[in-house]
Amino acid sequence: MVAAAIVDVIITERCIVTLNPMLPDENLANDIRALKAPVILALAEDWARSEVRAAALESQALYIELPADRVQSVRVLQPLGDNEFRVDAQGVGIEMLTSGTTGTPKRIPLESRNFARMILDAAVFESRTAGGIPPLRKSVAILNTPFSQIGGLFGLFTCLSAGRRACMLDRFQVEPFVDAIERHRPKTVSAPPSGLRMILDVDVPEEKLASLVVFRTGAEPLDPDLAEALNERYGIPVLQNYGATEFAGGVAGWTLQDFKDFGALRRGSVGRMNPGVEGGVLDAETGEPAPFGQSGLLELRGSHLGDGTNWMRSNDIARMDAENFLWILGRADNAIIRGGFKIIPNDVVRATEPHPAVRKACVIAQDDPRLGEEPVAAHLVKTEHLLAAEDLRVHLRQCLAPYQVPVRLMQLAEMPRTPSMKVS
Repeated sequence: MVAAAIVDVIITERCIVTLNPMLPDENLANDIRALKAPVILALAEDWARSEVRAAALESQALYIELPADRVQSVRVLQPLGDNEFRVDAQGVGIEMLTSGTTGTPKRIPLESRNFARMILDAAVFESRTAGGIPPLRKSVAILNTPFSQIGGLFGLFTCLSAGRRACMLDRFQVEPFVDAIERHRPKTVSAPPSGLRMILDVDVPEEKLASLVVFRTGAEPLDPDLAEALNERYGIPVLQNYGATEFAGGVAGWTLQDFKDFGALRRGSVGRMNPGVEGGVLDAETGEPAPFGQSGLLELRGSHLGDGTNWMRSNDIARMDAENFLWILGRADNAIIRGGFKIIPNDVVRATEPHPAVRKACVIAQDDPRLGEEPVAAHLVKTEHLLAAEDLRVHLRQCLAPYQVPVRLMQLAEMPRTPSMKVS
């Protein structure tokens, strides 16, 4: 019912504003109060949260309870009141929350026409015609990204635009995900890199994934070693894509044919720029265009990006080659400045994760009164492995410049994550 409501709102050219039900009660209640939205759609379990219910009543919005199944009916729990509401979306189809990986989530307004164009252009990854009417297919898409994230809405609408049925999971968990693959036998599934690592770590039997031709992945950086290990273990290529909330979805990615032709030559790339999308790299210091192969700030232009004519500058540090293949190297706004030296956290992560005992790593900044900032690293250890902090430090000193080596190494039982499974 939630998916049906989302589809109805968007295709009738109204605006949907996403709320994150995984927020703590107080945060979600404050978000509802600040929104001034005239209509709130929620499940019974959300209405049962006392602080959330109080905020909804206080807002005087039209509150609609959606049933969890087809047996129950839709209920209006509160009529529209007299408060001042936001009612003019001015061409915006979605106000989408960013993931909140590095701070408080923000809402990005996505124009209806841009989102529609992005969904239609996704046909290139299935060798479909963007403007064609899709035939109804017997195949099933497995959706496991929350609808409060752009990846969730993108997956839902690309499923519909391809004429497929959908199997919807609350979130990624290995057992129900693999069970859905066995039952529906899709050729393609999507999962975040952390989910793919879980599949490899628990050693899912090969026969349970026998229907798959490719894994698709996005949302966070993909370790090339992980992609190669999965392909070696299961004979299934891992095709990465790259996008962001402000881009209304993906702007670059691998097709299976590109992977066969160029995968080995362009290790670590997120794929080629999508049709209709131009990419460029700017020198971070001068703002001038950087030559192919040189890293800098990524900027993009396309008919579905911004106003369709001007370049959009991102905070991602990237490089491109002459054939429009793209590498994402980190985020400029995540750079750690340690005594005047710039450290890109992903560089430290890429040095940490190849250690044979490390399963996952993350690097953040810690304030320092003398140097401004210093890098701190957290890591997970593989099952049945032991790792002393000094052994890891020795490994890092062999791979990194002295100023890049973290001042603290923290071994965790698990990483804190956002709803889309990015490390928070």
